Amino acid sequence: MRGGHLVDERRHMARLDRSLKELRIARPMSPAALGLVLRETIRRNRVRDGIVYLQITRGVAPRDFPFPPDGTRPTVVVTARSNDLTRLERLAEEGIAVVSTPDIRWQRVDIKSVALLPNVLAKQTARDQGAREAWLVDAQGRVTEGASSNAWIVSRDGVLITRPLGQDILPGITRSVVLDVVKAQGLKFEERAFTLEEAYAAREAFVTSASQIVQPVVSIDGRPVGNGAPGLVASALRRDYHRYAEIS
Repeated sequence: MRGGHLVDERRHMARLDRSLKELRIARPMSPAALGLVLRETIRRNRVRDGIVYLQITRGVAPRDFPFPPDGTRPTVVVTARSNDLTRLERLAEEGIAVVSTPDIRWQRVDIKSVALLPNVLAKQTARDQGAREAWLVDAQGRVTEGASSNAWIVSRDGVLITRPLGQDILPGITRSVVLDVVKAQGLKFEERAFTLEEAYAAREAFVTSASQIVQPVVSIDGRPVGNGAPGLVASALRRDYHRYAEIS
């Protein structure tokens, strides 16, 4: 959220609906009602700039593998917390380090769910090595995405590259907005898988997520990206992001 307003609420709700459908969980309330719950949570926690986080479960039932009985009401949990915008901007000015690790997740990571144990392990691997993010790498040596972000590079000839949507990556909302910025500005762009070796040789790299927006990556596995400083493309996309995001 930004200035007490939700950012890209429509897109987040659409992804929520898709994930609920894939997991066969009933929508707990209408989009309008859920929007009221989110805003009330923000108000009660006195958050202006930060994150509001929503989780929906199948509801209260005895522990078992099969779904709860029909008619069980889904449970809704909403939290909100503030972000230090000054710290985040300073981080973007410096750029972050990432490390690579094998992608050991299940085969439906396109569903936004709480099944995040491999992501947690990857993120801790990054922190143990002094990095902020981990890039997950598939069996073919291609980067899928970050542990909590989508991964991008800018090739030596100035082409933005990010993995296409599929069951192997989460359809990031920030990713979709950045694509709008890229298309509006007429930047060269390819949706395709890229290898770790391509990332090492890239002119720039960055990650996108709701909490980080566009975050420049300045090193991968201890190797500097480009000149080891945030790149012009990533910095420009971060600067222009909120001109294209939906604020409500």
